[in-house]
Amino acid sequence: MRRLGSTPFAFPAFSGATRQLILINLGAYFGLAIMGLVSARTANAFAGLFAFDPFAFLHGWLWQPLTYSFVHLTSNILGILFELLSLWFLAGFLETYHNANWIWWLYAVSVLGTAVAALAIYAVSGTFGFALPPIPLYGCFGGIFGLLAAIGVLYGDVEFLMFFVIGIKARYLAIIYALIAIAMLFGQERMYAFAQLGGALAGLLFVRSAPRRGVGFAMSESLYALRNRYYRWKRRRAARKFEVYMRSQGRTVHFDGQGRVIPDDPDDKKRWN
Repeated sequence: MRRLGSTPFAFPAFSGATRQLILINLGAYFGLAIMGLVSARTANAFAGLFAFDPFAFLHGWLWQPLTYSFVHLTSNILGILFELLSLWFLAGFLETYHNANWIWWLYAVSVLGTAVAALAIYAVSGTFGFALPPIPLYGCFGGIFGLLAAIGVLYGDVEFLMFFVIGIKARYLAIIYALIAIAMLFGQERMYAFAQLGGALAGLLFVRSAPRRGVGFAMSESLYALRNRYYRWKRRRAARKFEVYMRSQGRTVHFDGQGRVIPDDPDDKKRWN
């Protein structure tokens, strides 16, 4: 993996996927805030509809793992500010070295990994006798943990300023946040802590397994390969039917595994004898 030297604390360019993520989160936040001014009850119901509730998800609210990261409580302004500044800094840093599609896929995989982890600990907790209440998840913390894990793996030697004063390498910063999340597992917010670790793990898996030329390119290549296999299968089937037809005519013709004719004499230019 590529390693970089130290870098001063400075926010990267506000463009591409970074700008899109920030603007979508801001739009969702202010939309919910305006709705709260009209009717707090309606705003709370709307937030509950799109936040991730493991119990509701298991009862058919399947869209929640895709929407909860854009739901922010309007009462926690400092928390939202910290989340969005972290998202800007981490996503913008990665987008300096990767394209916008890569950032979107990393963010989406991390968010989904967070939801999967929360669902897993909720489902398992009852089995082991420490049933957890179905606390709804909201906010982009899962995507942030995935971005941080990716930076720790890909650019671990880069130095950041923690709390704006302490220089620390990215890999150690990621480890510190992971240890904090592990410590939170023994507290009251264990579902959030486990979900954060799930987002970080999903980000790591994406970094390790994502195609170098992008997920979209890999998917298109897979579709083309599937289409080509289908055409080769049709050609082989047509070749078998043609062999049967030629035998009924008293002539012999052979085809290879790709459905191409095999001449009896390699030097013979005829397609059959």
